[in-house]
Amino acid sequence: MAKHMISLTINGDTYDLVVSDTQTLLDVIRGDIGLKGTKRGCTTGACGVCTINDSKGRAILSCMTHVLEWDCESITTIEGLESNGELDAIQRAFIEYGAVQCGSCTPGVIMSAKALLNAHPQPTEEQINEAMSGVLCRCTGHVKVKEAIRNAHRIREASSHAATD
Repeated sequence: MAKHMISLTINGDTYDLVVSDTQTLLDVIRGDIGLKGTKRGCTTGACGVCTINDSKGRAILSCMTHVLEWDCESITTIEGLESNGELDAIQRAFIEYGAVQCGSCTPGVIMSAKALLNAHPQPTEEQINEAMSGVLCRCTGHVKVKEAIRNAHRIREASSHAATD
C-alpha cells in the first residue's frame, strides 16, 4: 500500500498528512485528525450520516470519497459550523425545533441541511425533501428536521438583526 503526503484544510485548520491509497475522508477525519462528530454509518454512501461540506458548501459523503482527491482542498465538518462560540443558524434551528433524537445521524443531517441552505436560503418543500432523501434517520422521519430547515432563515435573520442592534 503506497503512502502519499497531502495537505488538507479541515474547519479552517491545515493538516499535512501521510495517507494511503485506500483511505477515505471519513478515515482521516475520525482516525487521523480525531474529529468524532462525523459519523461512520453504512460506509457505502447509502445512509448519509458521514456527510460533510466541501469548500463550496456542497454536501459530500466522506465515506465514499478518497482522501487523495482532496489534496490542497478544504472541507467543513459538523465541528466547523460553530464560529466564535456561536452555533450556526441551522444548529440553533435544530435545537429550537427539537430536530434531534438519538444523535447518530444528526451531524450528517445538519451538514446536508447546511448544504441545502447554502444553495437555497429559503428552500421549497421539494428542495428540502430532495436534500434530506440522502440521509437516513430512524428516529424522526424528518418531520422536525424539515420544520427546523424551513425556519433556519428566520433564526439567521434574527441573529443578524441582534448583532446590528
